[in-house]
Amino acid sequence: MKKLGILLAAAILTVLPLKAQEGPTQEDFQKRYDLLVSKLGPTGVGIETLLTRWEKAYPEDHNMLLAQFSYWFTKSQTTKLEKMDRDKYLGAAPILPLKDSLGNKTNFFEVRYYDDELYGKASKALDKVIALAPDQLDYRLLKANALISYEKESPDMALSHLKGLIDYHFHNHPKWSYPGIEMDAEAFDALMQEYCFAFFKLGCPGGYDAFKELSEKMLQYEPKNTLFLTNLGTWELVAHKNPAAAMKQYSKVLKMKPGDYTALKNIILLARSEKDVKLEKKFLPQLIKATTDETERASYEVRLKSLAGKS
Repeated sequence: MKKLGILLAAAILTVLPLKAQEGPTQEDFQKRYDLLVSKLGPTGVGIETLLTRWEKAYPEDHNMLLAQFSYWFTKSQTTKLEKMDRDKYLGAAPILPLKDSLGNKTNFFEVRYYDDELYGKASKALDKVIALAPDQLDYRLLKANALISYEKESPDMALSHLKGLIDYHFHNHPKWSYPGIEMDAEAFDALMQEYCFAFFKLGCPGGYDAFKELSEKMLQYEPKNTLFLTNLGTWELVAHKNPAAAMKQYSKVLKMKPGDYTALKNIILLARSEKDVKLEKKFLPQLIKATTDETERASYEVRLKSLAGKS
């Protein structure tokens, strides 16, 4: 028994040094990273060193690659306050809406700039994690978000990325994973509509064109999707400034799907912008019926009553 005890003790002693020499686990790195970020921000002192060690130990850790992206993407950015002769920039109101001595508007906007080299490092980390987990949809959309911010009023790469994503979706039929969302065909459509809206919100020709092209890309695969057909009407109205063509598109949608809320609401917006009371009176009852929001319905009813006797 004594001999057995000695052997067990020796065995334990041979294991302990190995245990002590084992490096931090992935969870250890994650906890340390989260702590540093909470105390110092995403580019705080020591984070780059930690990321280097983390990458060396676990070069394909998704969380490490996402942390690298966050670090380099944040570090690549600088902001400046710039004067512009416009009411909005990238869909945002001015930070400082002022007037000069003559009463003219003098608007100052926050403009974000990127260091191309540092942005490239962020993009490289994101591309790697996407390659490791091609069906993790939030990673792919994170890249779209970064590109939209990087490109500003000329979102060509963001549009190309999203078009490629749509092709992949319809050709490969991936089992998408997205935290907090149960992914199905409707969820994917809704996400693509969010990006259509993101392009539209840029409020510039490049944004409007991307809004139209992304809608048309979805319609290649879903030609009867009224959501994206309605978008084309909106493009005609806002970007092309052609209310007649917009109305034609909205009417097409209503023939396919009578009572379509989005098409009806856009028709009312068109009627008001064109001061076409007759058109508004014609479609307000349909919109009242289509809406599921009681407050909204009540406001439309009040509006309809106020139009009584007008033409």
